[in-house]
Formats: sequence, structure tokens, C-alpha cells
Amino acid sequence: MSYAASSRTLPDCWGHRGASSRFPENTLASFEAAIRDGAEGIESDVHVSADDVIIMIHDISLDRVTDYSGKIKERNWYGEDGMEHARTKKEPPQAIPTFEQTINLLMEPENRHVKLNLDVKADNDPDRLFVLMRDIISKHADYETLLAPRVLIGLWHPRFIAPAKAQLPHCRLSYIGNCTNIARKYFWADCDTFSMAFGTLTTYEGQTFIAECKSGGKRLMVWTVNHPDHMMEAVRWGVNVIITDVTKTWLDLRSALQTDYETVGSQYGRSFLWTTFHFYAPFHFLKKYVLALRLVQLAGPFDFGTDMAEIRDDVVTR
Repeated sequence: MSYAASSRTLPDCWGHRGASSRFPENTLASFEAAIRDGAEGIESDVHVSADDVIIMIHDISLDRVTDYSGKIKERNWYGEDGMEHARTKKEPPQAIPTFEQTINLLMEPENRHVKLNLDVKADNDPDRLFVLMRDIISKHADYETLLAPRVLIGLWHPRFIAPAKAQLPHCRLSYIGNCTNIARKYFWADCDTFSMAFGTLTTYEGQTFIAECKSGGKRLMVWTVNHPDHMMEAVRWGVNVIITDVTKTWLDLRSALQTDYETVGSQYGRSFLWTTFHFYAPFHFLKKYVLALRLVQLAGPFDFGTDMAEIRDDVVTR
């Protein structure tokens, strides 16, 4: 699958947890660095504290990235021992930002072109989370046109679709995951964007899904793409957005491609598709099955009938 030269549009750059290769992930410093680099968007994760503060952090606990410990949902944000005092282990030490602080960053006049992709983990309570989000977003004047359309709500589990639509009707929705079956069956009607793991799209099934997104007018994001060879492959697929930790790497490559696409693009090969086991179809079918089981464990059954059996059969037969 290739890009027609006459209709070539290079993918946008969205910073995965900001410019997280250079700054502590999911911090204002990381978000600001990605924006300064020239990224069109930033991606981050959300969890809710015991005292109803939405914070920007990937894990369900504080242990990996901060000098605090414990599960986020069991700790308060405010107070003498509140998470507001936590700092990142990675230098330079940074505070965990709140969702409100992140939205305020997007609403600064110089940042009103920047988009925000929120990764809503399946262990969240969607009704609680989306009400809290709504209350923060709706504080801003003209949020329906100036802010909400720039916020992309990324969902892993179909149980989150109805609450998101009810509480955040002006925001866009996306599917996040690695299973094209789930994407088609549960998210196609409600999402205009599909955020897919890079490896998923390297398979025959993934290439078919790319074609379906194009013919169906769906936007396609791919994560987390940090190697220039993989970036170039995503360009050849014609995706809309590359989500990356190394924002400068993709932006520099994109600039070079804009100057001389054929010469620059020819420097990046496709041998990784056959020389790395991470891109073998059985590996991806297994990852898909494991993720589906995890989502059911976290957020309940999908009510998808034979879908799990179909994924299991893929693992066994391919």
C-alpha cells in the first residue's frame, strides 16, 4: 500500500506523553516541549484521585514515575501528603499536572491550534470521569467551538462510548487498541478516529483496516512510532497522525520529506517487517487476545458473543 505522489499529505506529529524522550512523561514541561518542537498535538493519560481530581499520568499507581507510591484512586490530590507534592523521578523533577492545568495550557492564545488526545484507561469509572471532564472543559468561554473539538477522547472499551457521548458531546471520540475486530464492531459508528498500535497495521488484516478507514472517511493514528524506518512505513500507509516519544525525530524527517520525498524516503527500508518477531502475525494475534481478556477483566464483558472465540482461533490457527 503506497502513497500517491499527487495527493501526498504527510502525517501530523502528536507527542506521546509530550516530548517524553527528553522530559518526564505526562508533565507540563513535556507537553510544552512537544508544542515548541512544532507538534500539532499531544497525547496523555488520565486517572482520578480519591478527592475527584483528574491527573495526567499513565499508570494506575505512582510508583514507577514519581517519588510517591500507592494507587492513584486511593490517594488524595490535596493535603499535606497529597499527590500535588509528588515529583517525577526523571530529571528535571516535575509535578504531576492536573487535567485542568493541561486544558489551561491548550487555551493559551499561542496554543489554540494544538490538539489533545486523552487515553482513557479501562480501569476508570466513565460516568465519574466524564462528568469531571465536562465541568472543567465547560468553564471556558466558547468551549463548544474553541476547545472541545480539539479534545479527542480515546476509548479502549465500548462501555465508555455512551457516557462519553452523553457528557462530552462536543468532543471527538476515538478507538484505541490493537484489535481491528473490536474497532469495527463496537466503535466504527461512533468514532471518527482510530488510534492503532503500529504493529497491528503491519499485518494483512491491518492493511485491510487501513483501506477501510480511508474508504470510510475515518482518521487513522498510529502509536508509538519512534524509529525512522517505522515512521516512513506509516507515511507510506498514508496515516493521518504519528504518535511518538521523539517529536523532533519525526518533525525533522517530515521536513526533509517535504523537501525531497523520493530521495529521503528511499533511505528507509522495510526489512524490519521480516526480521523482527514483533511484526510476525502470530505475535500480534496473541497480543490482541491478551488485551481483550484484560479489558474484560477491568471493565466488564463486551457482550460481543463469539468475538473472543474468533480471536482465540486466530492465535491457534495462524
